[in-house]
Amino acid sequence: MDRLVYTALSGLRSQMSAQATIANNIANASTTGFRAERVSFDRLVLQQQGGFNSREMAAEEVQDIDRSAGTVIQTGRPLDIAVSDDNWIAVQARDGSEAYTRRGDLSVAPSGVLETGDGFPVMGSGGPITVPPHQSIAIAGDGTITIVPPGGDASQPQVIDKIKLADAQGSQTAKGLDNLLHVKGGGVLPDNLEAKCQSGALEQSNVNLTQALVDMIENQRSYEVQANLLKEAKNMDESAASLMRVSA
Repeated sequence: MDRLVYTALSGLRSQMSAQATIANNIANASTTGFRAERVSFDRLVLQQQGGFNSREMAAEEVQDIDRSAGTVIQTGRPLDIAVSDDNWIAVQARDGSEAYTRRGDLSVAPSGVLETGDGFPVMGSGGPITVPPHQSIAIAGDGTITIVPPGGDASQPQVIDKIKLADAQGSQTAKGLDNLLHVKGGGVLPDNLEAKCQSGALEQSNVNLTQALVDMIENQRSYEVQANLLKEAKNMDESAASLMRVSA
């Protein structure tokens, strides 16, 4: 009986965690560069990792995300970039460590630091990139940033730094609650010198809303099955206790 109750409770906890993950995917369906958390209903996506906070799941975990690319749209904005293949933009996480994102809606903060749309400083060859005053700015296909200083010659732009584009293939990575990709156990991803980015474009979220809604319905039905199993265990326990009373 104890094993039946434990199985039912574990199932309920897993389904609740899965539902939270699906809801998070749906909530981020319009977030630039968001990679969906992948759920298989008996094994969930995120857990606590040593160097950063992440969503702790019940049951077994799969430390991965849906790595398929999202739709790329043209914006024409010079600081928007879409990264190719399984390459990621290196950023500085809140704890100062290096992490990675696909969010390419960049902007220059009042302090001059180049940031992503969610406020993470973009990493260059020597740390976070600082953009000096300029009258125009551009990002090349290899991530090189050039500016034309105030009053400068537009035909002779100046190189200020190069965005670090990291290759995640072959590395053990996991997604944290900050929606950034982290290397398991610490460390950094290698700089991919052959990585390319598309300027004036943005990669959208890769969440499939139709599939997410189907998953949510299936998960709800699985939750009901686990709840009924727990109810049945309670009925069996009450029946056994009743028989013992009659025997006495």
